[in-house]
Amino acid sequence: MIAFVQGPVAAISSGIAVVEVGGVGMAVQCTPNTLAGLRLGEPARLATSLVVREDSLTLFGFADDDERAVFEILQAAPGVGPKLAQAILGVHSPDALRAAVAGSDEKALVAVPGIGKAKAAKLLLEYKDKLGAPHGAVPAQKPIATGPAPWSEQLHSALTGLGYAPREADEAVAAVTPEAEAQATPDVGALLRLALRGLNRAR
Repeated sequence: MIAFVQGPVAAISSGIAVVEVGGVGMAVQCTPNTLAGLRLGEPARLATSLVVREDSLTLFGFADDDERAVFEILQAAPGVGPKLAQAILGVHSPDALRAAVAGSDEKALVAVPGIGKAKAAKLLLEYKDKLGAPHGAVPAQKPIATGPAPWSEQLHSALTGLGYAPREADEAVAAVTPEAEAQATPDVGALLRLALRGLNRAR
């Protein structure tokens, strides 16, 4: 098992970070929130989970060990693969997810692309006794680190990383622009949640 990778960030693209480890570039699939906290050329440490399939070896990366542990619990449920587990963590922090499951908050899971009401109800039952209680206070939204990229680019990248088409991402960014411009420092995490709500209503 590869428990973590550590080294300078060699590349960042939609859904993937490349971390240089001992002269080797390790491609790691990450949520938009995790990617937003990385900077090219700067050192990073990502907790990782290796998913083995007959035709592939895929390394998933996380901001910390707790996020990785929740990912492994999520993907162990029937009908939930690593991609959907990663999408869930792209929308909810581990503690926000624990709070949603503890409170049987079906709407919180429906906010994740690929999860409908029926599946949300099943997953709430599946995860009820597996995720445990929140470890601390649950933030209103999952924070995303600030950086040189404009909020609109970060939001667009987050939405396409969650599986939305570029056209849908463009429309969602345009829809939340008034809210972003009203903020002194746009909160990409809050804007992501607002955009997801609008996209879910449009579908």
